[in-house]
Amino acid sequence: MRWSESADCVRYDHSNRSCWTLCKSRRERFLYTRVLYVRMTSSSRPFRTMSLHAFQPLFGFSKRDNVDSRALATGVVTDGGAGSLTVALCTAACSAGSYLYAGMEYSGECYCGNAIANDAIPTAATDCYMPCNGNRTEVCGGPSRLSMYTSRQISVGWNYGGCYIDNVNPRTLTTQLFPSGEFTTELCLAACHEANYYYAGTEYAGECFCGNSFTNGGPAPDGETGCNMACSGNSQEICGGSNRLSFYTFGDGPPLPSSATSSATTLATTSETILETTLETTSATTSATTSATTSTTTSESTSEITSEITSEITSETIPATTQPGDTQPANTATTSAAPNPTGLPAGWSYHGCWYDNTNGERALNYQQADDQELTVESCISICSNMGYSVAGMEYAYQCFCDNFLRNDAPNASEADCNTACAGNSNEICGAGNRLSVYSNNTVLTVIPVPTVQKTNLPGSWQYAGCLADDAQQRALPYQSILTNNNTANNCISQCSTFGYPYGGMEYGDECYCGDWSDIAAAGVQFVAETDCVSSCPGNATTICGGARRLSLYTWSGPPLTQWSYASGDAAGQYLFLIGGVVIPLVTQAGRNGKVTFLEKAGTGPPNTTGAYELDLAQINNFTGAWRPMHVKTDVFCSSSLTLPDKVGRQINVGGWALDSTFGIRLYWPDGSPGTWGVNDWQENVEEVSLQEGRWYPTAMIMANGSILVVGGERGSNDVATPSLELLPAVAPPVYCDWLNRTDPNNLYPFLAVLPSGGVFVAYYNEARILDEVTLVTQRVLPNIPGAVNNFLAGRTYPLEGTAVLLPQSAPYTDPLKIMICGGSTPYQGIALDNCATITPEVPNAQWTIERMPSQRVLSCMTALPDGTYLILNGALQGFGGFGLAQNPNHNAVLYDPSQPVNARFTVMANTTIDRLYHSEAILLDDGRVLVSGSDPEDNIHAQEYRVEVFIPPYLMGDTPNQPVATIQNKDWAYGQSYSFTSSQTVSKISLLGAGASTHGNSIGQRTIFPAFSCSGADGGGQTCTVTAPPNAHVCPPGWFQVFVLNGNGVPSLANWVRVGGDPAELGLWPAAPDFTVPGI
Repeated sequence: MRWSESADCVRYDHSNRSCWTLCKSRRERFLYTRVLYVRMTSSSRPFRTMSLHAFQPLFGFSKRDNVDSRALATGVVTDGGAGSLTVALCTAACSAGSYLYAGMEYSGECYCGNAIANDAIPTAATDCYMPCNGNRTEVCGGPSRLSMYTSRQISVGWNYGGCYIDNVNPRTLTTQLFPSGEFTTELCLAACHEANYYYAGTEYAGECFCGNSFTNGGPAPDGETGCNMACSGNSQEICGGSNRLSFYTFGDGPPLPSSATSSATTLATTSETILETTLETTSATTSATTSATTSTTTSESTSEITSEITSEITSETIPATTQPGDTQPANTATTSAAPNPTGLPAGWSYHGCWYDNTNGERALNYQQADDQELTVESCISICSNMGYSVAGMEYAYQCFCDNFLRNDAPNASEADCNTACAGNSNEICGAGNRLSVYSNNTVLTVIPVPTVQKTNLPGSWQYAGCLADDAQQRALPYQSILTNNNTANNCISQCSTFGYPYGGMEYGDECYCGDWSDIAAAGVQFVAETDCVSSCPGNATTICGGARRLSLYTWSGPPLTQWSYASGDAAGQYLFLIGGVVIPLVTQAGRNGKVTFLEKAGTGPPNTTGAYELDLAQINNFTGAWRPMHVKTDVFCSSSLTLPDKVGRQINVGGWALDSTFGIRLYWPDGSPGTWGVNDWQENVEEVSLQEGRWYPTAMIMANGSILVVGGERGSNDVATPSLELLPAVAPPVYCDWLNRTDPNNLYPFLAVLPSGGVFVAYYNEARILDEVTLVTQRVLPNIPGAVNNFLAGRTYPLEGTAVLLPQSAPYTDPLKIMICGGSTPYQGIALDNCATITPEVPNAQWTIERMPSQRVLSCMTALPDGTYLILNGALQGFGGFGLAQNPNHNAVLYDPSQPVNARFTVMANTTIDRLYHSEAILLDDGRVLVSGSDPEDNIHAQEYRVEVFIPPYLMGDTPNQPVATIQNKDWAYGQSYSFTSSQTVSKISLLGAGASTHGNSIGQRTIFPAFSCSGADGGGQTCTVTAPPNAHVCPPGWFQVFVLNGNGVPSLANWVRVGGDPAELGLWPAAPDFTVPGI
């Protein structure tokens, strides 16, 4: 979506009769571009307002605004908060929400809307005066005043020029047209264009005027204030006002007559006091030396004012000028020189007079704010301080910067540069389309007119053509601004890295990525190659699109991404399982064959107990299926684990506020399928507690069997708890600067014990390895890739994705791979459509990106017995938190790591139930996936009590024949062998770590394929031996669901087995009166 200036409170300089209009520059700043207030002759035209980064003036509003009746109804939080607000951040946030209008107020407030509401009216230009908190050179409204911008598009090719004075006799534009239909800006512009006029204006809400020259008027002295009448056919547009034109120019305006000589140019005035400069030369042919002239002016009431420039120009040799490919200097001349300014920075010198706009593009790319006090020294100082090596002055008050001359700019005669600097009449600052050029380079380089790069492209990219990008919807949706290094190769390499086969550049420094379906949906077409003329900032000899034009490239090689689309039994199936009694915060499978549900206090009905146990054997008996349990404090946003003690107790730590954040809760699973147990959650914060309060922490079993608890916040939306601690406590918490620095985007970090030793931790968009003894950083890993157009995208809560460990297989020589899928961009909440995988233990580890079939935030991921992973739940837009996600993702996706990279995703069955914030997915003992929860609290999506199961393909069809596996020894030591029997031929054995699901975090998940051997006839019963994993780093101590798979990949029911014992003797902890311990 493109944003244009809709109502910058225009600042008007009465002393110079200049209207300064806010517009966006190519260097991510907002500058003021001067529009001369003059009466134009037939051979002159109004100075065109800069149009960069697709931010161009459209029409003027400065709206009154107040709390009770907002002009724009939706307030948004932008990147960095109110203290960092800029115009770009606000318009980006509104664009992400598909709003048409954006407004800034009080320096730090951003509002969006699709209409200007509550009869908001334009105010005085000076009412908007407060600088943006994030950029003091920009204006962000004022008290109850909005600086307004819009993405509404005027007709293609037309550009808004400002609010102009008009009078009946004579008219500013002399031809009035009467287009039929409800009057709008677009209707008038189309009528003028059809009649071959280049200027158009709307007035009095319903009048249309056209012309190719001016006979009167000019920019209004009161700025945009007088253009305050809504168009009669569209109340969201302005159509001038009383004696005020909303003025538009088509393209660059009427063609100028060309001439080899310079003639006198007179800028006439209206009856108001206007002082402008007219340049006169002494002959029709310019010479190397000009004669001295005398500066004179007439009185304010005269109709024509002439100012002649006095200067003494001496002869000077211009330094050599080269172009790429030249064997000798391209432009070397001996000409008259401008007066030698004093006070130039060391190394800077004059390099001659040069043409500007000879090929329709600037010779120097970076225009600075117009300055009525401009001098040679001040312009050079600006450019030098910004790191540029070339400075040029033009039109007396304009300053341009760059590192070379562009677009094959030719050297001009020194006589052509004859305009005195606005701030020093003894210096020369170019002329009309002439630049006085200075540089600190010995040799000034001239870059040729850029051309399309069609060779030396990366991979299988090919140039497709110049594509229009002028629809309301972008041709390609993912935009990056590469201010200094945009090139075809840089842009399209980024696209293909993230799996996008279409890429293109626009406006020089904009890079876009997407699919053909995006182009088709926008309905845009290819246009003439001459429409793409903007040079690339990373290689000025090549073209990077143009204004609303994409230099489009397509991938022609093997598909970057191949998704499979399953149907029938191969797609799996969602089935309703049972109605729920609570909306769970955490679900966790127990070794007693049941599932525990923990709920956030206050989410369910008032009579709920906070915890329940679901007995799947009583699924047809609602009362019998749900056993009430009890917790004493609020488990909202806590963390759960299964302990490696001999009974497989479940632990839950942290919580919402006060004592809850210190809470440690333990449950000893008992009972059996069909029979209720009697044990309940045990908790007493006065006896056993965390050392620091933690809301949104993650817990993990270490290789030594102790419990590591990482991160969180001190309480509900409180300050960070940037530390980690061990249970049972053996030392004070360890402070982590990386957690403090990345709060609040690092909550529920992803943790894993590494086979080589150490602890992997991923948080926000970063990852590192900790020493498992000292818990300090051992190695910092590369940042996790985010979105194709936003490296600040995150993966942990609240930018919530999901992480899993990919399978480990005997003999365990391959390094462990960790995959993180989904997430979101900060502030905009654009869900990610990729997974990133890393092997953290290898030298120079890097992330591999695989594009998913759809975007997903608030996702869940469940490891399956066959080594695949089910990705499900979540949304296409938003964040973690109440009411912060939209567009539920109903589709399940299967990821198969045994397939080639970029061909591992299969699109599976859909559910009809929205699963957003606080949804879960865990593996059941029978190989199905239990799907639960959704607590959006948004009055849009349901508070979801229903419980579903997803049936994977291996259980589909006519009553799949699951093997029966019998394992007698349920307590395995590392490296030892154990016998079991199977009713069918065994193809694979898998150990899946006992998991707990909350906030996209599959805590405890680990998939291991151990070595085994079997004897017995194929197709019949077999006796087998399995070898336990070798050590606690390959397989941390704990409980595992052991599945035996037959030749068709159908798993048995799970046997629960403990691997590695209880090395930390958690079975004796905690030794407190209100806790029962199982021993060791």
